[in-house]
Parts: sequence; structure tokens; C-alpha cells
Amino acid sequence: MSTQPAPPSRTPASVPGQPERRWWHAVFPPASSVAAPGVPSSTVSFRHDVPQPLLVPAKGDAFDFRLHAVYVWTAHQMTLEELRFRAEGYLTWAGGILREQTVELARRHEPHRSQELEQALNAHLSGQRWPRQGRAPSFTVQVRVSPDERVRERLRPYWEDRIKLECDHELQKIRARQADDLTRRWCAVLQNLENDPVTAHAAQLTGEQFADVFRRYVAERRETVPELVELLREAVRGHNDLNMGPSEYTQAWDAALRTYEREHGLVERG
Repeated sequence: MSTQPAPPSRTPASVPGQPERRWWHAVFPPASSVAAPGVPSSTVSFRHDVPQPLLVPAKGDAFDFRLHAVYVWTAHQMTLEELRFRAEGYLTWAGGILREQTVELARRHEPHRSQELEQALNAHLSGQRWPRQGRAPSFTVQVRVSPDERVRERLRPYWEDRIKLECDHELQKIRARQADDLTRRWCAVLQNLENDPVTAHAAQLTGEQFADVFRRYVAERRETVPELVELLREAVRGHNDLNMGPSEYTQAWDAALRTYEREHGLVERG
């Protein structure tokens, strides 16, 4: 009894290593798929903040600067997990390169000049990548620099005094601005009251203390007017005694004299 061969399957065989596609993949592609042969994967990178600072000597070798390094690792045709694993293994090597690049520059800076050193180091490290050739993962690096703890303790009183001085200075500036504004406002009020025919009664509306101050203010102002008038009179007489005759200078003084006399009721009546 002969066996008939099985008819060929209508479903095509799947390609090994290729995930089976469903109808919804056209709308929602699979989360992960294997790249086609010959197509390189995209570049992967990650930021690595090293918790342990690198110590480099400051000028004089009595204190150390603390370098807090931030590496950015980059690789091609590699998964992120593999890059992280390999970067951990390269960390000691990367720290050696960083120390080699920074020691000479750090020794040129005084122990309390950490901010200046940070700017100089980042300018020096900018645009550099290690290793410079090959297919191994490479890194760039930036640093944050902090001073030795002993230096920080010695700097603390200096900055406390400086902060206090700057705060006191700013407070005095605020007070000066407020005093100037208040003086201008009161000056305008007093001038308006002085020119008002009912000044004595208007001053009473603001309280006894203000009225007393205002009366003294008006009295002092009126005491100075006769002195100024007398000075102007002497000036005009002096020019007449010299027989200089009328001039622009003499006329200007005479006009000022007459103006003050009219404003303050000092015109002699015959």
C-alpha cells in the first residue's frame, strides 16, 4: 500500500532569525527587531557621572583639587548594555588619561582658585576624544573642580564677611533711594502749602507735629529773603556808585531784586 506525499503547505516557511509579522505590525511596529544583514546599527552613547573625585595637586603641592569627572561614552554597532559594561572596565584607564591631561595645568593654580582651574581644564579638554583611533568605545570628558576641604574652611570667614558687607551696602542704597524719594515728595508738599493763601489752616489738617515743622520751615525761608534782598540792593548800589551806567548785568540784578520784593511784600510804599 503506497503512501501519497503530503500536499505542499500553503503557508510560506518563516525565515530563521526573523520575527513573525502580524497584520497589526503595519500600524504598530514591533518594539525590537533584528537589523538586516549588512546594515550597521546606530551610534549609542551614555553619560557617566563618576561619584569618586580625582585628586590632583594644586600649586605648592600642599593642597589638592578635587576633579568631579563626567564622561560621555560613544560606540558604534554595539548595544547600550554592552557599552555600559565595557565603559566600566575602561574607567581606570580613562581616569589615568584625565589625570595625565590635568596635573600640569592644576599645579599652575593656587589652591583657592578652583573656579579658574575649572574653566581652564574644560577649555583644554574640549573637543578631545580618547582613544583617537580604532573601533573601541571612546569618551569625552568635562570636569567640575572643588577646592580641598581645608581650603574651604579657611575661605568660609572671608565669604561670610564679604556677603555681610554686600548686603549692608545694598541695604544702605535702598535706604538712600527711599530717603531721596521721601525728601522730594515732602519738598513738593511744602512748596505747594507755602504758595497757598490758607497755608496755616491747611497745615493744621495734617496734625500738630507737621504744622509746627511747617511753621518753622516758613519762618526760616522768610528770614533768608531779606538777607538776599539786601545783598541785591548793595550790588545795584555798587554799580551805580562806580558810574558804570545801566548794563545787562545791572539790569538783571535789578530785575531779580524787584521780583523778590513783589513776591514777599517788601515793596516800599510812598
